[in-house]
Amino acid sequence: MPTKSELDALKKELGAHRMLPEPLINAMERAPKDAWPMDVLRTIVSGLALFVPVDGKGAHVSDVHRAIELIAKVPTIVAMWDRIRRGLEPIEPRTDLSQAANFLYMCRGQVPSDVAEDAMDTYLVLLADHSYNASTFSGRVTASTKADLYAAVTSAIATLQGEAHGGAASAVGRVLLEVGKPERAETYVREVLARGERIMGMGHREYKVRDPRAQHLEAVSKKLSEITDPKWYKIARALEDASNKVLQETKPDKRIYANVDFYSAPLFYSLGFPGDEFTPIFACGRIAGWTAHILEQLQDNRLIRPQATYAGPAVHPFEPIEQRSGNGVTRN
Repeated sequence: MPTKSELDALKKELGAHRMLPEPLINAMERAPKDAWPMDVLRTIVSGLALFVPVDGKGAHVSDVHRAIELIAKVPTIVAMWDRIRRGLEPIEPRTDLSQAANFLYMCRGQVPSDVAEDAMDTYLVLLADHSYNASTFSGRVTASTKADLYAAVTSAIATLQGEAHGGAASAVGRVLLEVGKPERAETYVREVLARGERIMGMGHREYKVRDPRAQHLEAVSKKLSEITDPKWYKIARALEDASNKVLQETKPDKRIYANVDFYSAPLFYSLGFPGDEFTPIFACGRIAGWTAHILEQLQDNRLIRPQATYAGPAVHPFEPIEQRSGNGVTRN
């Protein structure tokens, strides 16, 4: 753990590197206002490499200071696009605020309450790393080719976008909108299970118990709901209770529990973010873990090259093109 002087130095370095190169801000301002936030984030992060010197092989320096710059700049990208897409002027970052407070300040134009800052900070800390998840693994695979930090982080962001990974919180958000009110939670659960579908945000590939991160996110989500709109937390709580009740009735031997995405959705709605920004905010936390993993990979590197077993049809003898039948496909 850092000493106070080390932590102060880190905070100072983060604050000093939050601003983006002006051409990248201009690029966001010229982008279509309906551009998907993850597309914008991936593009601008990749564009950051244009403003960093390269060596004779086209590679950028990949060290802890470049990692800190990325940790500082990713929330700036997300916050600036949040305003630009709404037709508002982007707000420059401040150096005197925490990562969480500065992010919310850049989105809303005012310093957040202590409760809102704590909720955002809790989320960023809990999402900072989670072992060899898909995006972290893809970042390490990219780094294993000796690609630099910018290439590897861009790869990780692209992987995060999918609904089975970083997009899960947005999917939960859509569920909360569909449920609409706490009283409809049980009906919704029964309808979904009757169709053979799953409740988004319930269950986790690694956890067979309640995701330990969900406990803390529920606590800050509940506290935040007390000073904002309590609706989102109440729907989420009713939905989790209904899921447990109905599953206990229909499948007594099977239990599923809330995962980290489940209470992320009511937290973000309470902070005023639309559902399509949930995944980019995920990246604001996970950038710390990504960069740590990537630097670790580069320090003791070996190419990650899984083997594949061919399971297709038997190898067919070569036929000259004029003798091929086209495998039954009619060609015009």
